[in-house]
Amino acid sequence: MPVMVSRERGGRRRTISEINMVPFIDVMLVLLIIFMVTAPLIAPSMIDLPSVAKAPRQPDQVIQVIIGKDEGLELKIDKKRSSLPLEQLVSSITQAQSGLPVGASAVVISADRGVKYEAVVKVMDKLHQAGVRRVGLAVQSAQ
Repeated sequence: MPVMVSRERGGRRRTISEINMVPFIDVMLVLLIIFMVTAPLIAPSMIDLPSVAKAPRQPDQVIQVIIGKDEGLELKIDKKRSSLPLEQLVSSITQAQSGLPVGASAVVISADRGVKYEAVVKVMDKLHQAGVRRVGLAVQSAQ
């Protein structure tokens, strides 16, 4: 910071300190030009989303768990519907899968739009704890 000294009448000296802004502005303009030139050269960040492949073969049996608006559970196996509490749901699904080879049966959870997310997660957690391997969520495609 340069210090300038000036004389006033009477022999007194007074210091005048000023910041010279010109070098600061020059540096800022050079940086601005560098960023303006390099910004188009930088590729925007792309998100690499995971892809879902089709199953190698369709399951032999699809078991559908339906969660209604009142969070009641229904089990649909081969066009037969039955209302069950959560505790009996897992045993019914494992019993239905018992005669089939591993991976030949899939469980699909269909939940009403107004159902709490927590209810769906509870069902998925119970199925996971019971060792059910293929669990999916049924969705409706937007039109």
